[in-house]
Amino acid sequence: MNLTRSFKSVALAVAGVLLIPSCASTSATSKNSSAEAPESWNVASVQRGKASWYSIRTNRGTRTASGQRLTDHGATAAHKTLPMGTKVRVTNEANGKSEVVTINDRGPYTRGRVIDVTIGVAERIGFKKRGVVPVKVEVLSRPENR
Repeated sequence: MNLTRSFKSVALAVAGVLLIPSCASTSATSKNSSAEAPESWNVASVQRGKASWYSIRTNRGTRTASGQRLTDHGATAAHKTLPMGTKVRVTNEANGKSEVVTINDRGPYTRGRVIDVTIGVAERIGFKKRGVVPVKVEVLSRPENR
């Protein structure tokens, strides 16, 4: 009886290992496979100024101005005037690291700052510890149909 129970456990484990990869997405752009990567988009305008970061804790909650849920490690940002859903490339001018983020919130509300990014973005582009850095913000637009 113990041998049968062990055999069943092993068989279930093997089946699980074989089935789980088939549930995973095979493409990073599975949501919209016809969309081009933001890296190939056109730069519509450029802003320079200071960026800061915010998080669920500093935002006092998880809701953004767009109604989306704020996640600390999401590639999102707050801007005073850009339309919700706008893609922008934020480049840390101190080290050259950059990341494409989506505007889904309003702010920053501190004079001299042009954008607030999530704490995860700040960590990835290298300014979490500093808190505020000079950045270049490139507003991206989809390329023309070829």
